[in-house]
Amino acid sequence: MKTNESRWQQRTQILPEDRSAEFKQYPYITMDELKLRKERPRRVKMLMRDFIDDSLYNPHYGYFSKEAVIFSPGEPFEFNSMRDEIEFQSELGRRYIEFEDLLDDAEGVNPTRQLWHTPTELFRPYYGEAIARYLVSNYRLTTYPYHDLIIYEMGAGRGTLMLNILDYIRSVDPQVYARTKYNIIEISPALADLQTRHLTSTAESRGHFNKVNIINKSVFAWDQYEPSPCFFLAMEVFDNFSHDGIRYDMTTEAPLQGHVLIDADGDFYEFYTHELDPVAARFFRVRHAATGGQYPKPYAANSFVRYLSTKMPFAPNLSDAEYIPTRLMQFFDVLEKYFPAHRLLTSDFHSLPEAVKGLNAPVVQTRYKRRMVPVSTPLVHQGYFDILFPTDFGITEAMYRAITGKLTRVMTHGDFMRRWAYVEDTETRSGENPLLSHYKNASVLVTV
Repeated sequence: MKTNESRWQQRTQILPEDRSAEFKQYPYITMDELKLRKERPRRVKMLMRDFIDDSLYNPHYGYFSKEAVIFSPGEPFEFNSMRDEIEFQSELGRRYIEFEDLLDDAEGVNPTRQLWHTPTELFRPYYGEAIARYLVSNYRLTTYPYHDLIIYEMGAGRGTLMLNILDYIRSVDPQVYARTKYNIIEISPALADLQTRHLTSTAESRGHFNKVNIINKSVFAWDQYEPSPCFFLAMEVFDNFSHDGIRYDMTTEAPLQGHVLIDADGDFYEFYTHELDPVAARFFRVRHAATGGQYPKPYAANSFVRYLSTKMPFAPNLSDAEYIPTRLMQFFDVLEKYFPAHRLLTSDFHSLPEAVKGLNAPVVQTRYKRRMVPVSTPLVHQGYFDILFPTDFGITEAMYRAITGKLTRVMTHGDFMRRWAYVEDTETRSGENPLLSHYKNASVLVTV
């Protein structure tokens, strides 16, 4: 243990060996350079957001590119014939086992298979039909018949939401269907291929083929201008946007930006610097202007309380971590620049259980032998862990309004479904409704 403490790292009860001289020799690497790598990097430094982005989206070893498998329950659940939510959970568990058994037969047993589900799949087709009713109603109220119904969906998974929306519009409103164009922006080549296969798998789905355009690229690499009014769907995608890690000097309140260093052995080290990169610096400016300076902080507001906390034995020199959604800000920039006439519809989690320590901190978890295993840090082996963040919809709404100049409304997932879904379709005999109760920790933001 060395006594000469280094300022680049958060002070802890056990002082780390000072390796700053060695670490200074390692070069910085950016997200664009990481995308070209087929092997996980070593002897490099990078921003925390680039590390998370690489872990989730690297085309060669990223979580969504190579490991993630989306659960499909097969035939829609018959909620009206189920006794209660307990029976629904039991049936869901049975179908999970059946689905994975079939994968084991086809691919071999895989103890690290990363299997997860979405509300689109669990509540098919009722969830997609609710979204379709919102789209058709608002389209007819605003731009019909002067413009087509143009829909963009980002991160479409298996393509189930697309098919449910198009099926509903075709059967309920043929006039609108004749003017519908559906675009998917999908970063994962594997999922883009899966969406294409599902689109052409049956005669019914093949009827939508000329309506759909699947674009295999990142929304952050978008360069096509869309002048027409359109709807932009982002369902359960904000949670997987990478964030920057920030800690604050307990004396001055100055923010320090988090970096990740990977040494020659592949071990991860987290360190902080006073120099903010331009993206993080802009986030602080936009957030402050959009919220009037009113937002949560990971330290006590009272300066005397902060001073006392620094005098405690083994007190840290920096605050707890805060994870700021810099990628989300960049997404709003894309909407403002390339989709000036868009209307956004997004749903995501406003709180998450078992998150790592910190403000707006993520849940980091992997699946091993069909059990979910949460861990306590985002510095994990790239590609084998889902890293998902809660969305602070108060700050998100304020920043979206500031960047795009549009008006919005935020509501709970349940309130949105009560307005647009036929909730009687998902009600059990006991009166319980899984569609309303399963996503109580989710909110919906819409452009008005």
